[in-house]
Amino acid sequence: MKKIPPKKAKVTKRRKNHYFTQVHEDAIVRYAITTCKKERTDLYIKWIQPAFNEMVDKIVFTYKFTNLPNIDYLRDECKIWLMTILDKYDQSKGSKAFSYFSVITKNWFIHKVKKQQKRQRREIDYDNIAKKYEEQYLSTDESYLTEREEEEFWKSFYSELESWDMSQMKENDLRVYKAINILFESKEDIEIFNKKAIYLYLREITGLNTKQIVNSLKKFRKKYSAFKANWESGDL
Repeated sequence: MKKIPPKKAKVTKRRKNHYFTQVHEDAIVRYAITTCKKERTDLYIKWIQPAFNEMVDKIVFTYKFTNLPNIDYLRDECKIWLMTILDKYDQSKGSKAFSYFSVITKNWFIHKVKKQQKRQRREIDYDNIAKKYEEQYLSTDESYLTEREEEEFWKSFYSELESWDMSQMKENDLRVYKAINILFESKEDIEIFNKKAIYLYLREITGLNTKQIVNSLKKFRKKYSAFKANWESGDL
């Protein structure tokens, strides 16, 4: 008698928890521009506070800030602090509310790490703390948080890139600039595995040699560094 193979168990895909939606973005924008205390209170209680609570908790666990002493107290303190700076958010600067508040929340906890390390008399390069935590302690269980931050960072940078003044660029710089824009526009259709591959694409598009491309990229790198610094400090 022919055996009937057992049915495979149906695998249910884990849904991403989109706790910070466009509704929450809009609520924060409205909170920042209104002067009505009642409206602000309603917006905060109904929409903003739940999103902030979830965001802070996820950042604490994603980047292993749970190692900080009194983390429960610090977590509550951070949530209160976020409420006090809500009206500082400026949508016109280009960054999404999610990116703005998640970046400054991470920086707030990183600052607490710095203070804790000083108490323990350890020397830590503050500029590398964020990178250290991302590389060593990033949890794959919270990939939604980091993926969304990265996506919004590059979207914002692309907008910044398009705003650069081309009229002051030299011919080679302009070629490289236009090539970078092409790579951004075609990022879904091309495969870039490493730094060398980027140079190959740039050489193909611009017709320049590697040395010429590097010289132009040095100039653009300063603009990128300034943008990234503003992004990480929450000034965008």
